[in-house]
Amino acid sequence: MKDAPYLLSGRNTIIHKLRKVDLLVVNSRQDPVLMVVHNGIEEYNGSIPKNKLEAKRMDVAVVDVSSAENFGDYKNMLFIQTLNNKEFKVDYTRKGTPYFITVHQESTF
Repeated sequence: MKDAPYLLSGRNTIIHKLRKVDLLVVNSRQDPVLMVVHNGIEEYNGSIPKNKLEAKRMDVAVVDVSSAENFGDYKNMLFIQTLNNKEFKVDYTRKGTPYFITVHQESTF
């Protein structure tokens, strides 16, 4: 996707690239949905947009990890880089614990 507010890198890395659009990361139905903002990641408890128009109105982009246009299958672990150059590790085998979302790398320029 040329106009996507994110880039895919490697087998399991998502790079957020637009401040004005947040990302909703969906891995599977049983896993929590994640909201990626410019400086962090948190679990999202709201409703997921049903289509691109609804997502655009909410200023979000839905990233379905298992869709063919992204990674194509379920991921146990994701790395997500935010705009403030922090890379977070999301370990879905540890959901519900403090180790579910952790800072993996922190870059300073």
